[in-house]
Amino acid sequence: MVGDYVELYKNIDECIKKIKEDSGESVDLNIKEIYISKKRLVSLYLETITSSEQINNYVLKSIGKTIIDEENLNFKDIYKYFYNTIPSGSLKELNTFEDVYSFLYSGFEIILVEGTKKGIAFEMRASLDRGVSIPTSEAIVRGPKDGFTENFNKNLGLIRRRIKTPRLFAKEKKIGRKTKTRVGILYMDDIVDNSLVFEVNKRLDKIDIDAIIDSGYLRELIEKDSKSNFPTIMSTERPDRACMALLEGKIVIILDNSPFALIIPTFFVDYFHTPEDYYQKSSNISFIRIIRFFAFLISILTPAFYVAITTHNQSAIPSGFLLNFASQRQGVPFPGFVEALLMMIAFEILKESDTRSPSVGGSAISILGGIIIGDAAVSAGIVSPIMVIVISITAISSLVFSSIDVVNAIRVWRIIFLFSAATLGIYGIIILGIFFIIKLCSISSFGKPFTFPFAPFNLREQKDAIIRMSKDKLWNRNPLTAKKNLTRLKKMETGDNN
Repeated sequence: MVGDYVELYKNIDECIKKIKEDSGESVDLNIKEIYISKKRLVSLYLETITSSEQINNYVLKSIGKTIIDEENLNFKDIYKYFYNTIPSGSLKELNTFEDVYSFLYSGFEIILVEGTKKGIAFEMRASLDRGVSIPTSEAIVRGPKDGFTENFNKNLGLIRRRIKTPRLFAKEKKIGRKTKTRVGILYMDDIVDNSLVFEVNKRLDKIDIDAIIDSGYLRELIEKDSKSNFPTIMSTERPDRACMALLEGKIVIILDNSPFALIIPTFFVDYFHTPEDYYQKSSNISFIRIIRFFAFLISILTPAFYVAITTHNQSAIPSGFLLNFASQRQGVPFPGFVEALLMMIAFEILKESDTRSPSVGGSAISILGGIIIGDAAVSAGIVSPIMVIVISITAISSLVFSSIDVVNAIRVWRIIFLFSAATLGIYGIIILGIFFIIKLCSISSFGKPFTFPFAPFNLREQKDAIIRMSKDKLWNRNPLTAKKNLTRLKKMETGDNN
């Protein structure tokens, strides 16, 4: 049975037979007999994920050049030999077939020793991953240009390169019965809340699934507020953002084969911040953050507000604007709600096609499609020119956010607000707005209120919420995430300006 914990057999041939049966005699499984003195060994590795060049250079050639006169070599002698000759820090002792499969399918070479119930594994993994490149989903103008890759060790190294302290703890779990995905839990031991570490480990230990392909799988499994479409765990492909989170007392989870790390906990205000906010002057960034908050409101409420004032609350519009709107809507066969809904659906289709299209020509298709469809719809009298403007403003505002999860949440709430405005007008928007705020305030991220520092209100943390004060004013860490070593920056003495 594959995946059981049966001990290795003393007879190598029986071991090989079982491994071949369990793997269906895979075409990339390479099996070679080798000898040290008169001791028979068998080498196993997968050609597709293991470096044959490394095996030839470090294993086969070294064995061929080595002369050992001892006739009765035991397992300890063989293990010591490989320990002294193989330049690999990942030498492992194997006892069961489960051990063999776990390392074999992770890019290790396996050595089985005749007459013993043990084996040896050492890492000879082929380089199948891409190099460190610029993050594509979180672009910035000023700041580091490196991003996470699909390689676990590289991602951990990108963080270690920035935070050079032994207090950065890195723990590892393997999740997925079939994938055995490496999951790294990173945190600053001298800052983090220990109860948060316990809660994260508890949720991870409860996962019993056959495969974890990407960090998105894991996030959905450990989020308790799964009914909320606003993500309570942030994903990022920027090492600098992950390091900032660690230094705030948060936990960062990295996965093998995923270029996105997870940040726990995450607050609503975090989605209005970018790493670049801390690389530029605070006064300029405060203005940009205010723009982001307005863009959030515009992207959710603009279509609903237009439908409300043109359908139910015409008295709220100045008479000049009302006459202008009425003249533009002459000949449009649909009510304002249907008109807005059709345009929003058309925009979402264009956006989705832009996302799924090849990079070459994708953006051109989206831009040209939007211009052509909008112009044709107005010329045909299907929609009014003002509606094209409303949807365009809405679309541009939603592009302010780099997180696709937030953008998708905005899409959903935009439609809900549109239906509410079509039903009750301005009052519908107000009622749903109150419900929306209550809903946000009820969400938590690993026991921490999602809307902090607004609800519950914390005056001190307003220094780095909607606005950002200068760094010499940001003395303390977030009290919800940092329970130790709360002081980030010692107060600087103010000297003269000479």
